[in-house]
Amino acid sequence: MSIVVEHEKRRKAILEKVIDVFVDEGFGNTTLQKIADHCGITRTTLYIYFKNKKEIFNYSIKLLLTKAEEDIKLILSNASLDSAEKITQVLLNIFKNLEENRRLLQVIFDYILHLSSNKADPEQRVRRRTIRLRHILASLVIEGVKSGELKTINIKTANDYLYNFIEAAIFRLVVLRKKTVGDLRKTAIFAIRQFEAR
Repeated sequence: MSIVVEHEKRRKAILEKVIDVFVDEGFGNTTLQKIADHCGITRTTLYIYFKNKKEIFNYSIKLLLTKAEEDIKLILSNASLDSAEKITQVLLNIFKNLEENRRLLQVIFDYILHLSSNKADPEQRVRRRTIRLRHILASLVIEGVKSGELKTINIKTANDYLYNFIEAAIFRLVVLRKKTVGDLRKTAIFAIRQFEAR
C-alpha cells in the first residue's frame, strides 16, 4: 500500500515541476528529456511514472478537474443554498481554481493551439473535457426552474450563458495575463441574480 502512495506522491511532485517546462518551452517543444532534466531525474526514471509527454499533460488536467469536481460536490450537497446560490458558488469556485492554476491554463491553451496547427479538432477535445461541468450547470438551472426559485428560461441558453463566464475567465487569465478575475465575479453574481424568480 505504501509503495502505491509513494508512487502517486512522486508523480504529483513531478507534475508540479513539469508545468514550468511546458510554460517555458510550450507543449510542442517540450521533450521528455527536458522534463527529466528540470525534475533532476533521468529519462528512464521518468518512464517509471509516465509513458510519454501526453500522459503527463493529461494527468495534469485530470488533477485540476478532480479538485474542481470535489469542490463542486460539496457545494451541490449544501442543502442550505438555493439554486441561484449554488450556481453562484459553483462559478466562483471555478474562478478560484482557474486563478490558482493560471500556469496550467497557459499550457492547455498552448496545447489547443498546437492541435489547431496540426489540423486536429480542438473543440471536440475541449467539449469532451468540459461535458460534466456543463451537465452540472444545466442540472442546477433545471433544479431551480422546477423548484420555482429561478424564472422559466431556456436551459441550453442559460447553460451556454453560464459557461461563457468560465470561458471569459480563461481568456482573461491566459490571453490577457490577468492574475484574478475579480471584475468577472461581480458580473457573474449580478447575471445569476437576473435568473431568480422574484
